[in-house]
Amino acid sequence: MFQIHPKFRLNTLAFQNSEELVGYLQNEFETDALFLTELFDSKTFITVQTSGSTGIPKKIEISKKALLHSAEATGAFFNLNPETKALHCISSQFIAGKMMWVRALHLGWHLTLVTPNANPLTGLTESFDFAAMVPLQAQNSFQELNRIKTLIIGGVALDSYWENQMRTLPTNIYQTYGMTETVTHIAVKKVGEKQYTCLPHVYISLDERGCLVIDAPNLANQKIITNDVVKITSINTFEWLGRYDFIINSGGIKIIPEEVEKKLQAFFPFTFIIAGIPDRQLGNKIVLIVESESFDYDFEVLYQQARLTKYERPKAAIFLPKFIRTDNGKINRIDTLMNINN
Repeated sequence: MFQIHPKFRLNTLAFQNSEELVGYLQNEFETDALFLTELFDSKTFITVQTSGSTGIPKKIEISKKALLHSAEATGAFFNLNPETKALHCISSQFIAGKMMWVRALHLGWHLTLVTPNANPLTGLTESFDFAAMVPLQAQNSFQELNRIKTLIIGGVALDSYWENQMRTLPTNIYQTYGMTETVTHIAVKKVGEKQYTCLPHVYISLDERGCLVIDAPNLANQKIITNDVVKITSINTFEWLGRYDFIINSGGIKIIPEEVEKKLQAFFPFTFIIAGIPDRQLGNKIVLIVESESFDYDFEVLYQQARLTKYERPKAAIFLPKFIRTDNGKINRIDTLMNINN
C-alpha cells in the first residue's frame, strides 16, 4: 500500500493518514482527492488515459511501483530531497499532475497546492525549490519565475521566442520529454539547448522509421515505440525532430513540419502550424495555417527572413479562426487539418 513520507507537508499541514489527507482535499480539490483515493487503495496499479503520443488515445494501467520509480528518478536527477518546497499548479487529471503528488508524498516534500490556472504564482509570496508548469503558465508567470529554483515545462514545446526569454532568468528551466506511457518525463533539456538527457535507467534506440524506442524497465514492462522522429547523439541523449505522423511527402521530398515551424517562430508572432494538403502534382503541398481571421501579410519576405529552403516554403497561407485542441491544450493537427480539407 502507498505510504505518506513522514516529512510530507501540504500547505504547511501534516497528515496522520490518507483518509485525513483526502478529506482535507475533498471540497476544494475534488480531482486531487479522487486521484489520491485511487493511489491509496489496495490495487497495485492506477488507470490513466493516454494522450495519443504512441497511437490512438486509450486507457492503460500503470503499476504503483512504476510511479515510485519515476518519482525517485526525478528526485535523483534534480537532487530534490525531503523538505523540498514544491508548487503543484497543474491538473491531476493528467499524468504530470498525478506525478507531482507521487513525488511529494514519496520523497517527503513540502507541497503548496493551488487550483490550476493560467497565472499560478498570483497571490503567492513564497519561493519554491521545484515546480512543474505548462508553457502558458510559465509565460504568464515570467516576471515571477525567479522565485522558483528549478522549473520543468511540459505538455507542449516552448516556441523559440519564449525559449530565448526563459534563458535570461536565474531559474533552472527545463523542457521535458515524456508521455503517459512512460509515467511522465523520461528525459529533460535546459531551455535553449537541443539535446534531451535521459533520466536514470532509461535506454533509447531507433526503429526502422527513425522513431524513438524507449526501454525503461522500471517504468514499463515492455519497450515503448513512439512516433517521435529523433536523432540519437549518445547513449543517453537525443534531439527531437518531429512527429512521424506529421511528416509531409511533397514531390518525394520529406519535410518535418516542426523543423520548419522552429525557423518561422522567431519572425512570425502568431499561432500557426505547417501542414500538407492534397495536391495533384506533388501528392501533398506544404501550407502555412494561421489561427486567425484573414489579414494581409508579406509571406515571401517572412520565408526569406526564416531562410526556408525551396522545399520548405509553403505554397499557400490558410487562415482558420480557431484550431482544434486536445484536452490538455495541444493543437490537434489531424482534426484541424481535416477542417481545412473539408
